[in-house]
Amino acid sequence: MNRQEVLDLYFLAARHQLIELAAFLDRMDRAEGPEDFRMKRLRAAMGHLRAKKGTRARSVLLALSDPTQTPAMAAGTKGACGAWSKTVPIPRQSRKAKHS
Repeated sequence: MNRQEVLDLYFLAARHQLIELAAFLDRMDRAEGPEDFRMKRLRAAMGHLRAKKGTRARSVLLALSDPTQTPAMAAGTKGACGAWSKTVPIPRQSRKAKHS
């Protein structure tokens, strides 16, 4: 697909999602109380949107994901919450691994 076809096909959906995200952030700004780990992770993930082309979706996903590789013995909650709650550094893929 060329750029015009991508715009024609996906622009309105992307516009809608961006407005929804902006509205959510406005609601969070008006709400009282401290932000929890989900908002901190979301804000960190949004920072990846300015990355060079071709890396944004992966970077956003990794910013919200559990970076551990060892399976948990038991679930800590009843359901998924959409963001990694622990405060451990997220490992970055090495240059060697990227070019393999």
